[in-house]
Amino acid sequence: MTAYWISIYREILDESKLAAYAELAGPALTGAGGTFVARGMPEQTYEAGESARTVIIRFESTEAARDAYDSPAYQEALAALDGGAVRDIRIVPGVE
Repeated sequence: MTAYWISIYREILDESKLAAYAELAGPALTGAGGTFVARGMPEQTYEAGESARTVIIRFESTEAARDAYDSPAYQEALAALDGGAVRDIRIVPGVE
C-alpha cells in the first residue's frame, strides 16, 4: 500500500544547514524509491492550519518510507541538518 512521508518545518534555525541537508536528502530519498509530490509553503490554510514549509513524498509502502529514513544516505543528510530546523515528520499509509 502506498505511503506518504509528510515533513512540516515548524521552524528553520539555520538556512545553511538546511541547504546542506536538502542537497543530500533529495537524492537519498529519490534513490530509496520516493517521489516528491508537493513541496513549499501552503497557498491557503484553514482551521488551525499553520503557514509552514511542507514536503510530501510518496513511497510504495510504509516500510519503504521507514527504510528510506533509516538508510545511511538519509542519515548523512540528517547529520548535515544538525539541528538547523524543527520539523514534524510523519509516515502515513495511503488510501487504496
